Amino acid sequence: MSNDIPKTFLRFTDRFPELAAAHRQAGSALDDAGPLDEKSRALVKLGVCAGAGLQSALKSHVRRGIENGLTREEIEHAVVLGMNSVGFPATVAAWQWTQDALEER
Repeated sequence: MSNDIPKTFLRFTDRFPELAAAHRQAGSALDDAGPLDEKSRALVKLGVCAGAGLQSALKSHVRRGIENGLTREEIEHAVVLGMNSVGFPATVAAWQWTQDALEER
């Protein structure tokens, strides 16, 4: 799996291990902050990354989503749901990043 992790992220966490640990801890606290199950949280994170235009994060969440049982169709649906909010070009870009991550599998 480490081959999928962006080199910049690895270098950052090597340089700032305390910040990486805090990031992991915050992620765990966020997961536990409400009633959403793992699959629902994964779909929300995909939508947020797509809407925010976060290419690397979106690809990471696609990979994690697949590992946690999401289907291609569920992932694509989560990405395209924001089209009326973020626009067609942004959605097509996010969809392409999704395809790239899916094809890497």
